[in-house]
Amino acid sequence: MTDIFATDRLRATVLAAWAASPARFREDANAEEDFALGGYRDRLIVELAQNAADAARRAGIRGRLRLSLRDGVLTAANTGAPLDAKGVESLCTLRVSDKRDEVEAAGRFGVGFAAVVSVCDAPEIGSWASGAVRWSREETAALVAAEPALAKELADRDGHVPLLRLPFPADAVDVPEGFDTVVRLPLRDKAAEDAVRAMLAETSPALLLGMPALSAIEIDVEGEERTVVAEGWHVVSASGDFTPEQVAELFADRPTEERARPRWMVRWAVPREGTLPDTVPPVLHAPTPSDEPIDLPALLIATFPMATDRRHVASGPLTDFLVERAADAYVELLTTLPRTPRLLDLVPGLMGRSELDAALRRAILRRLPDTPLLPALSPPADREETARAAGEAPADGTAEDGIVVTPREAAVVAGPAEFLQLVAPMVPGLLPADWPPRHPALATLGVRRIDLADVIDMLSGDAVADKDPAWWRELYEVLPADDPEAVGALPVPLADGRLVRGPRGTLLLSADGGGLDLAALEPLGLRIVHPDAAHPLLLRLGAAEATPRTVLDDPLTRAAVAESLDSPDPEPVSRAVLALVEAAGLTAGEAPWLSDLALRGADGELYPAGELLLADGVLAGVVDVEDSPFGTAAPELVERYGPRVLAAAGVLDGFAVANDADVLLDPDECDHGLDREEEWLEAVLDLLPDLDVPPVAPEFSAVRDLEYVKDWPAALALLTRPPLRAALRPLRVLAAGEVVEVPSYTAWWLRTHPVLGGRLPTSLRLPDGDPLLYGLYDDAPAGLDAEALAMIGVRTTLADLLAEHGGPEELLDLMADPEREVDRAQLRALWIALAAVDPERVAPPRAVRAVRGGEIVVADADPDDPAATPVVVEAPDLLPLVADRPLVLAPFDLAEALSELLELPLAGEVTAGEVTSEGTVREVPAAVRRLLPTAPQTYVEHEKLLVDGVSVPWRFYEGVVHCSGVDGLARGLAWACGQWSDRLAVSALLRDPAAVPLLLAESDLDQLPG
Repeated sequence: MTDIFATDRLRATVLAAWAASPARFREDANAEEDFALGGYRDRLIVELAQNAADAARRAGIRGRLRLSLRDGVLTAANTGAPLDAKGVESLCTLRVSDKRDEVEAAGRFGVGFAAVVSVCDAPEIGSWASGAVRWSREETAALVAAEPALAKELADRDGHVPLLRLPFPADAVDVPEGFDTVVRLPLRDKAAEDAVRAMLAETSPALLLGMPALSAIEIDVEGEERTVVAEGWHVVSASGDFTPEQVAELFADRPTEERARPRWMVRWAVPREGTLPDTVPPVLHAPTPSDEPIDLPALLIATFPMATDRRHVASGPLTDFLVERAADAYVELLTTLPRTPRLLDLVPGLMGRSELDAALRRAILRRLPDTPLLPALSPPADREETARAAGEAPADGTAEDGIVVTPREAAVVAGPAEFLQLVAPMVPGLLPADWPPRHPALATLGVRRIDLADVIDMLSGDAVADKDPAWWRELYEVLPADDPEAVGALPVPLADGRLVRGPRGTLLLSADGGGLDLAALEPLGLRIVHPDAAHPLLLRLGAAEATPRTVLDDPLTRAAVAESLDSPDPEPVSRAVLALVEAAGLTAGEAPWLSDLALRGADGELYPAGELLLADGVLAGVVDVEDSPFGTAAPELVERYGPRVLAAAGVLDGFAVANDADVLLDPDECDHGLDREEEWLEAVLDLLPDLDVPPVAPEFSAVRDLEYVKDWPAALALLTRPPLRAALRPLRVLAAGEVVEVPSYTAWWLRTHPVLGGRLPTSLRLPDGDPLLYGLYDDAPAGLDAEALAMIGVRTTLADLLAEHGGPEELLDLMADPEREVDRAQLRALWIALAAVDPERVAPPRAVRAVRGGEIVVADADPDDPAATPVVVEAPDLLPLVADRPLVLAPFDLAEALSELLELPLAGEVTAGEVTSEGTVREVPAAVRRLLPTAPQTYVEHEKLLVDGVSVPWRFYEGVVHCSGVDGLARGLAWACGQWSDRLAVSALLRDPAAVPLLLAESDLDQLPG
């Protein structure tokens, strides 16, 4: 075996050095173990590729590397410069690379080949042109064991020796055809083989991108082959030489041999399609993979200074310098890629996975916002302003790329492409539609996100001054209108040339024009959309279809009507409105606001339509035209439009009705121009309790112009028939959270005016009404139904009268009128009903209807003549004592209530009622006590009973019955035990006990009460 590479000399030199200094042996063993088991434990494939790349570079070719795993042996064949003695010496040393002076070399540290130690104990390398060399852990251990000076160290290391320090000559190796050098590695065991398989599977284009001297890596694992190439990648590289000043500044903390290589390089690579493959680890390549996390969406290969473990970047000024160069190169990478939304995926986020990663992100993000990077549909605003100031056309970017803007100049709007193309001139720096507006990278870059509402606001002024109606229709066609609120201010071109904000309030003509004459409608100032701009979207956004009825309901039409009387030329407005009324088929009362329309009267003067009468109309026949403010419609109007159209426009054929909703019943708010409306409102509020908040009438309806009626029978015939009859019904109001009914204005007005034969309705009763009201009220005239009469105040029943506000006082006043006829039974029924009235509702009457000496009289409460003042009788034994006074007679249990209501004394209050005669105490007969179980045991019999000096038949005084005669005793006992109705039976018993059964049987036949 020929020792081509002087391996014997190298072994002898190293063994001598170890023997002379066992510490040197220990140091070499530890160092190799550290690299093999530490920093280079999983870098075998990387280091083999690195050596192949350097061999190809030396030979000046694009190299190839073939990795083959067969039967537990890994072979790595490469093209390029063959192995030489200098290379062998480098492989047998640690941290002494023979590539120190090779600026472009991938290997820089002289320790990479130590990676083979992690999987192999007998590596071999050779070239067909220069021979081979091998290493052997077993043979090295034998040589070391033969040195006595090293025996103790070898024992302390359990026989472990440095593998790569002692080379051995080798026979010529079998180099595959087409290759120049081969490395043969018999793998140590199954674990080593599995580790190699894993490293081969992970081999990716990243290796080739970091070692451009290699064109391909061929991998063969037990016959399964694949080839790794770096095709389909977009790469940007930057490099340079350090000046002596930079070396002194940036390499002050770096090892000496690094200073001998004063050159830097950074390279970014991304796939032309898609994202980084999973086989490319997200780490820094320096130039081979490290453990330094770089979570950017691109592969970074750069000559960052590495820490002693060769896995992480060493911090310091050199690293800071390279971070800035890497950021510059990354920005260049983005600017040289196609300007598609994929660029956004390459914008780094703010958070990094390591200190280096974060520093790179910060440096990149400082540059990107001001880098011309993004395609735009329109130039940025300041570029336009600068160009205009210089009298030039706005810059549109490069001829090849179109308009390119920086992120700070860019704006993004959500919407379809057609929409963005139309609005682009109004939105400086607008990105195309395929750029996702909510992509987080846009916010990171500082791109303005413009809402649709803001875009709509930009469609104004000079920006759209030259846009014709067809352009606007094209915009409506593509406008994203999912959010009506955002586009509520959308400009709309009108038929009269104006451009208004917002479709709401505009009118959209149908395809056939809806039968409307635009020229005739011009005096109304309507906002009719230009026919060339009409689009269904405007209807969805609040525009109304322009039909005669919608045009009539338009606020501008209403305003024109309201102002027509003050217009210098109201005729065009009236013609337009009357034509619309005719076309819409309106009926009278549908649009009460039309009553303000200025129309000509027969006298040539202008009137509001609501103050004109149809000469042959119903209302003209019932009002006093001479004493009213009404005019008569001009004959030519009637001839041209006919009574129906004029009545629909507010000209009065019948009574006009004021209709309103949610009316606040407050004197300052409720004003419909009605006669005595304030008085009605005051009367209504008097019916309601004091309220903190005024009541509200949800629906209000009132007949106008009642004060001008001269023919009330004819007028009432109209008012009591539909539809006017509805205005008579009670008004429902919401007061303090409750619904209450009060008199309507129309009913109140009629009941307070003499409309029934010159009489107030409240002074009359229904002809077939309550008999208790007979004689107090006159009968209402015939011709109107009972319900209508009741609604305008004609009296119906006593109960209804007393329930009405002021009704009890009215009844007492009528009862005090001597001209009114009341019989005794009727009077008693009236007092019974009045006793149930709350005294607080009634003011005391000046006179009352009473009974004196058996006759019905009207008696005044004369304070100067107390004896003439009526009294309320509360007990039958007091009647003889007040027989000469007017008496209010009603059931005795109601006496106190009537006394309080009428403020009249009780009989017991005007007489002493003292028994002044002497009598004899007697026992009540047993038969009477059986009839009256609660009767007293005794009574006092008087020959002549005197009370207050007056002879009376009986008196129940101080709990004792006093009497004179049988009838007096019967009445006294019945009253004393509360069985007053049995007084006649007791009298009969006292006279003839045999007659009692018959009397009791007769009482059993009486009708039930009520």
